[in-house]
Amino acid sequence: MTTIVRMLAVMALMLMASAAQAQNKVPSERGLEALVKATLLTFNDANVTGNYEVFHAKLSKPFREQYPVERLARRFQEFNKKHIDFDVIAALKPSYDPAPKVDDEGRLLVKGHFPTEPLRVNFDLAFIPSDGEWKLISINVKIDDPK
Repeated sequence: MTTIVRMLAVMALMLMASAAQAQNKVPSERGLEALVKATLLTFNDANVTGNYEVFHAKLSKPFREQYPVERLARRFQEFNKKHIDFDVIAALKPSYDPAPKVDDEGRLLVKGHFPTEPLRVNFDLAFIPSDGEWKLISINVKIDDPK
């Protein structure tokens, strides 16, 4: 019985180590696309509804501490006031420029755009490892004419 417990403990440690190590690498193409879309669609939902509770809950702890829900609402009020809704990105593939990377501080930096028309959705996101997953530490989204 003790051997089984030890084997389970070793397996658990290996899984935790691989999850931690994975945090130092850019996710797979599919994983990265899912991360970017989930982040931006949650952000979009917050702007469309004016309710930033869910978006706030998905942020990294340092970001949540710096930006309480009310401050997020004020910070992104232009999106809400202008009724900007870019949920169409769910059906599009993002383009990255430059290529996503993990910097020397361990942050996953992802910058690019979605080929929406007539205006393009540009994003500049940074994530940090938290609770075994990448969580948002900064966000910059611009909607503009690509020309």
